[in-house]
Formats: sequence, C-alpha cells, structure tokens
Amino acid sequence: MISIRDITVSFGGVRALNRVTVELNDPVVGIIGPNGAGKTTFLNVLSGFITPASGSIRAFDTEILPMSPHRRSRWGLRRSFQKEQVVDELTVENNVAVMLDSLGLSAAERERQLAGALDFCGLASIRKARASGLNAFERRMTEIARCVTGRPKVLMLDEPGAGLSQIEVDRLRQIILDIHAYNGAVTLLIDHDVDLIQAVCQSTMVLDFGSLVTSGPTRDVLNDPRVRAVYLGAEEVA
Repeated sequence: MISIRDITVSFGGVRALNRVTVELNDPVVGIIGPNGAGKTTFLNVLSGFITPASGSIRAFDTEILPMSPHRRSRWGLRRSFQKEQVVDELTVENNVAVMLDSLGLSAAERERQLAGALDFCGLASIRKARASGLNAFERRMTEIARCVTGRPKVLMLDEPGAGLSQIEVDRLRQIILDIHAYNGAVTLLIDHDVDLIQAVCQSTMVLDFGSLVTSGPTRDVLNDPRVRAVYLGAEEVA
C-alpha cells in the first residue's frame, strides 16, 4: 500500500533519515525507535512538512512527494501530533468538521461523515460540548475522530497513548484496531508503549540514528536482538 524508497533528510551535518527504504502493507504499522531516531521526521516527510533530499513515496498507486501538504490532506493523508491540536473555543463537532471543509461534500454527506466519526470514537453524546471542558482522553478521541473522517487513506498517529491511563489505552487500542474495517485506511503508529504496538500492529519498522534497523511482522521485530539492543535496552546477542 505504501512504498518508500531511499528517503534521505539532513539538517546541517546531521542525517535525520538515511536512505530509508521500506514497504508498509498492513492495516496497522508500528514505527518504533529510541528518542531522536527519526520517527517524527519520517512522519513529517510523509505529511509534506519536510522535503527530503532524495527518494520517493508511493501510496495507493499515487506518488505523494510532489503534493503540497494541503493537497495530501485532500487526497487522504491524516495526522495527529505529539502536541495536542484541539481548539478549546470550538465544540467537539466543529473540531472534527474542520477536516471536511475543503472536501466539497454535500450537506448530507458532510453530516454522515461527521456523525460516523463521532460515533466511532465514542463522542456522539458530547458533540455539542466545548472542547475546553473535555478531559485528556476525550481530547485525544477528538483528534482521532478528525483523522478518521472524510474518507482517509493513510492515518499517522504520533504517540496517541501518551498520558492516558491503562483503561483509556485499552479503549484506544480497540479504536486503532477497528480503523481499517471502518474506513479502509492504513494506520502508521508511533508509540513508546511496546504493549500497545504489539497489540495493534501487524508489522513494525524500527529506526535508529535515521536508519532503518529492520521491518517485518511485529512479533519477529520485537524479538530481533538488534531491536532489543537499540530500543528495548537488552544486550545484543552475538
């Protein structure tokens, strides 16, 4: 579904991504690695916020690198960020509906898409509430509802489980597992919670110092001695 070839990004003398080549073909793909490994830079390249020095990205038979960020959004690219992006002054439904404003939908289809996303994320009963009164989990769900509405093709979630209780992470896990069945989108998930990655990701890629360490079925990746050495803190097996 997503074919990435030779993506390289440098900031001054630092190579943030070093000829990353990977195929991402599962409904939910994990992206893990230590702090500074290049994970968020990788999402920034996909989003169009960073232009790589070289490489190509083809998703759903479309070359996306030539697209501007707003064109990628219209095409079907969605993103949540480490820093929350909920607008306190707006209601829950208006925070979500902003994603639909540029898609040219009829009023009926717009409401169908909006209501479906709110219901999917458990927000239907508070759709008229101001975001300023939401708790942390409801704010996170509002961001995810914004991502799943409007026929997305690729969702990128950057540490959605951060700061949530275990009960809330369990609810988040089920939401992520259900996204592909709900709208057919591929989800790319960055999170430091290995249990969450193992529970929802069919495959996982590992970055370290901007280079791809390995990618493949999540269970195999998490048992790889190289991954245990660079990410899980275990000693590398000779």
